[in-house]
Amino acid sequence: MIRTRYRRIVWFFARLLISLATWDLLLPRLGLRGLSKRTRKDRLRRAAIAFRALAVQMGGVLIKVGQFLSARVDILPPEFTSELEGLQDEVPAERFEDIRRVVEAEFAMPIEQVFDSFERVPLAAASLGQVHCASFFPGVTARRAAESSTDEARWCRDVVVKVLRPDIERIIATDLAALRTVGAWLNRYPPIRRRADVPSLLAEFTRILYEETDYLAEGRNAETFAANFSGYPGVRVPHVCWTHTTRRVLTLENVLAIKITDYDEISAAGISRAEVASRLLSTYLKQIFEDGFFHADPHPGNLFVRPLDVDSEGTGRPEWELTFVDFGMTGRLPANLRAGLRELLIGIGTHDAARVVKAYQMMDLLLPNADLARLEQMESRVFDQFWGKNMSELTSISREEMQELAHEFRDLIYEMPFQVPQNVIFLGRCVGILSGICTGMDPQFNLWAHLAPYARKILTEEAGGAGRKWLAEAERLARTMLALPLRLDSALGRLERGETALRVPELTEQVRRLARAAHGLTSGIVFAALLLGAIQLYLGGQALLAGGAFALGMLFFIYALLNSRPRSDLDR
Repeated sequence: MIRTRYRRIVWFFARLLISLATWDLLLPRLGLRGLSKRTRKDRLRRAAIAFRALAVQMGGVLIKVGQFLSARVDILPPEFTSELEGLQDEVPAERFEDIRRVVEAEFAMPIEQVFDSFERVPLAAASLGQVHCASFFPGVTARRAAESSTDEARWCRDVVVKVLRPDIERIIATDLAALRTVGAWLNRYPPIRRRADVPSLLAEFTRILYEETDYLAEGRNAETFAANFSGYPGVRVPHVCWTHTTRRVLTLENVLAIKITDYDEISAAGISRAEVASRLLSTYLKQIFEDGFFHADPHPGNLFVRPLDVDSEGTGRPEWELTFVDFGMTGRLPANLRAGLRELLIGIGTHDAARVVKAYQMMDLLLPNADLARLEQMESRVFDQFWGKNMSELTSISREEMQELAHEFRDLIYEMPFQVPQNVIFLGRCVGILSGICTGMDPQFNLWAHLAPYARKILTEEAGGAGRKWLAEAERLARTMLALPLRLDSALGRLERGETALRVPELTEQVRRLARAAHGLTSGIVFAALLLGAIQLYLGGQALLAGGAFALGMLFFIYALLNSRPRSDLDR
């Protein structure tokens, strides 16, 4: 372990957690909630800047953490994610002499005998390794390979070589030790401990991280992914050059093209950004729901769009390819999670709240004491309010609309009946990154429009003819519902589900307020009577009894004040 590095990371997170606890937990309880809210954006931005500087300077696992945070545009505020966006592209490179030593140690020969050419300046630098352009010609001379027209000779003329950073294993061990210390702190906070097994999450993260340092495993992952998409001509995966691959050096076909976030260049190539977003999501639906094996690190540096020659002969060949690189971080879905995800997709695609809640149970996402009926009501409300909207519409939803939903289900939100199993965390990370990319690629991207057809496909496959009959009936009902006014559709849906008391939380609150007012009025009357009695007793020379009556009256007075004070949602 590198002691100075460990202490620096732990001290940074300690200061960050103390700051968050002070501003977001302590000050609101002291009546300074307004001050906490006013300064929140600036505080988050300063924290992101500080973390970014630390990650760039120290590299290692901190870069991975920063990449994850920068991609969560769907849940993290923009003042935080915007400061980390460039983190994926500013990792400092290792000296070429150090990279040369790693390559020569792996092949036990000078680098000039391993590759015919090897660029000294890296093509890209990542947290665990870096990439160099190179070329080699297996079994033939450079001249004969250059004259050859075989596919193998073509891609072997142009390769990229991934090389692990020197001493990276020791750096990873230090960073993980620091994260385990911070995780132990977080695990002492009951709301976090109740919903997430932090030690298990870190253990899973450790396993995935060490897999990324084994380039033999990454090569096998790339071949598995390529086999899964062998029948999809619009998806490209680089070939693995096994003769020039070891545990610390990975040689691949050079398939680099237009980076998926270079929007102007994609448009200039005549490629529809909406089609790119659609194909990207479709590939992940297949990976998750059909293959059970998915590329778990789809950040912009690992995805490219490659234009092809115009298909003038009408052969059906696509005009561009979606290219995946970097298969160090992949995920495999256990049977229960795959079944739950398929159930969730069907529930979303068919607007079925009960099925969505059932999927949560199948995936072990709910705490044992979760109120399933109330959760189903909330899912139905979400469908009624947000189903069918595109990303642009979803991101422009007014604060008042969200507050209304939060107020209606404040009891459920306060209880937060969800937990996070460790096998879900990396899938959630992947989906979060994917959501950000698709939204950036196409602001009008409509997730529902893609999920519904895929849900129908799964239903058809699983249920056969009966499923098709059921699906036709569901589509007929859906068309009928769409023809009705929105408010009538919502009302009928609630009546069919037995939710006739739609505004029960509001009515309950009004009754509660009336009850408090009645109690306060009664207490005020009793206080006035006792006060008058105390005055009469005092004037009559009964000072002791007057004092007792006055003290009892003050208790009723305090009780009346407490019942007349408006109470916040947190108080309730």
